Amino acid sequence: QLVESGGGSVQAGGSLKLSCTASGYIFGICGMAWVRQAPGKERECVALVDSGDTTRYAASVTGRFTVSKDITKNVLYLEMNSLKPEDTAMYFCSLVYGARGITVAAFVARATAFGHWGQGTQVTVS
Repeated sequence: QLVESGGGSVQAGGSLKLSCTASGYIFGICGMAWVRQAPGKERECVALVDSGDTTRYAASVTGRFTVSKDITKNVLYLEMNSLKPEDTAMYFCSLVYGARGITVAAFVARATAFGHWGQGTQVTVS
């Protein structure tokens, strides 16, 4: 089970920190990501930590978002700074086993086929 929290409404330039608590998974061997979906748009992976603990980011969020995980607590985080209206979306936590070296471009397809998803948390930037 993946449970996200931390979403909300914020003004442009503000910050939010999302959390995803995972239970029932072997956290240390998973690739995990934050995937967002805005109305009328496809899902976009914005940040991931692969099973080798390498982080990768979409170009649209590089320098503003930071992904991290705490394996002692089985929690994935997404710290979002300098938020823009175009960051408004539902943010999902997703997990796939293995996925060492996976790119942000490939993550959504891999997770759609083989992964696990949370219910999402809404982020609105005005």
